[in-house]
Order: sequence, then C-alpha cells, then structure tokens
Amino acid sequence: MIELETRELEYFIAVADELHFSRAAVRLSIAQPALSKAIRRIETRLGVPLFVRSSRHVELTPAGEALREHGRHALNAVSAAVRNARRAADTQVHLRLVLKPGGDAGLLSGILAEYAHQPDARRVDILFSGPADRTDFLRDGRADVGLLFAPFDDLDGLAHETLHSEERVAILPSGHRLAGRASVRMSDLAGETLPRWKGVPGGDGTGPEVADVVQLLHMITVSRMIGVLPRSLVEPVPAGLVCVPVTDAPPSRLVLAWNEEDRRPLVASFVAAALGPRGGS
Repeated sequence: MIELETRELEYFIAVADELHFSRAAVRLSIAQPALSKAIRRIETRLGVPLFVRSSRHVELTPAGEALREHGRHALNAVSAAVRNARRAADTQVHLRLVLKPGGDAGLLSGILAEYAHQPDARRVDILFSGPADRTDFLRDGRADVGLLFAPFDDLDGLAHETLHSEERVAILPSGHRLAGRASVRMSDLAGETLPRWKGVPGGDGTGPEVADVVQLLHMITVSRMIGVLPRSLVEPVPAGLVCVPVTDAPPSRLVLAWNEEDRRPLVASFVAAALGPRGGS
C-alpha cells in the first residue's frame, strides 16, 4: 500500500496550485531545494510523474491532475476530522449556524428562541457567507448547521429538513413591460438579462456578476437586469421595484442542513428545536 503523509500532500497541493516551485516554497515557508526534493520523493513512491518541468514552465500531468483533485479532498477531510474531534471533546463549544444575509425567511428568531428552551442549548454563533460556499462550511466543519435554499444549493452529502416553502417571484423595475402583470411564466422572461452569481458556475445568467441580493436589487433598480428569487429574500420590496409571481417556477424551500455524518447531540438538539412548534413552519 502506498502511503503519503499529509505534509507531503500539502507540499504537492501548493506546487499544483502555484505551478511554480519558488512561489510554492514561499507559501510553505520552506526552502525551494527541499520542496523539489520532496516532490521527487512523492513521484518516486507513486511511480508516476506529477509535473512536467522546464526552465520556464511547470504543468501538471494527468496523474498530477488526479492527485490534486483527490488530495485536496483528503486534506479537507483530515482538517474537518481534527476540528470535529476537538469540538466533540469541548463541552463549552458554541454551535455555528451559516446562512446568507436575510436568508432565513423570517424564521431565525423563532428557531433561536425554541432552541434556548433546550436543556443542552449552547450559544449560537451566526456566520454569513457568499452565494456559493454555505455548503462548503458544512462539509469542511466550519459550521455545524446551515440555512440553505433548495433547489439552488447542492445538498449532496448533507442531511436536511424543510422548514419553509415559498413561491418564486420575478423582481422587476417598476417601469418594466411586465411590472403590471398579476403573474408571469418563465417563457415571458425569455430574452431578459439575468445575473451571474459570483462563485457559482453555470447558470443561465448573461448579465453582470453580483455577489449578493443587495447588489442584485441595485442592478435591477437601474434597469441593468431582472432577477428570479424566493419572495422572502426581497421583502419588504424596495422602492422602485415590483415582484411578480412566476407561476411555473419550482417553489423554493428553505432547509436546515448539516453534515450527514455529524451525529453529535449538539446538532440533533438544534434540529429538534428548529422543527418544534415555535421554530419551523
């Protein structure tokens, strides 16, 4: 069985990211000759070249590409395991909840109040994230639970419970051709400019990149684009904008999610509170 130490994986990942031995050595705070020697030792142990090197250029081989992908996951898993082990042993640990700003559909106060009634309740630290990385917080252990929106967030590997379901609306400038409609269909929005969300690959957006709902609403106000979002994310509706229900858009679900391998009482207690009579809806 071929074994690599986590330190060796860290060395490899640094070179794979930088594609430059000197920059990687600076990043790792080690001497370049020592780093080069470590990489050669890894290649010898694996029996495959990981990099194509020249005097001016470094690039990954197919074997290097594969090791970078799986090696990064391995390092993240080790880091998460260490964090979770330390947290499991710490009786004073806080519970960390991640969500997007305003992304609680008005439920968070009730959930926190219900959780405070639990005999084992801990302090809840609230973390805010960008549009794309809330699930990363849960997978790598930076957060214990999160409020996510389905079907937009990737729930693979996460346990989850639906707290709230709501319609999606088109957010339009008040002077838009569809602003006076009682409802629209997705086909009515064909040809409209939609946002590209920062850090979110794919999607149908062709307009400017936005990082959050605040930026999106500003761009809609100045007629640069429109948006389609869960209604709760845009209430109260800012002046100059209107929300029109999109009748054939799948409903949005606010879900409470956590790592499916996390069975700590800390998490179970919060989930029970969120689903309680005063927490969920």
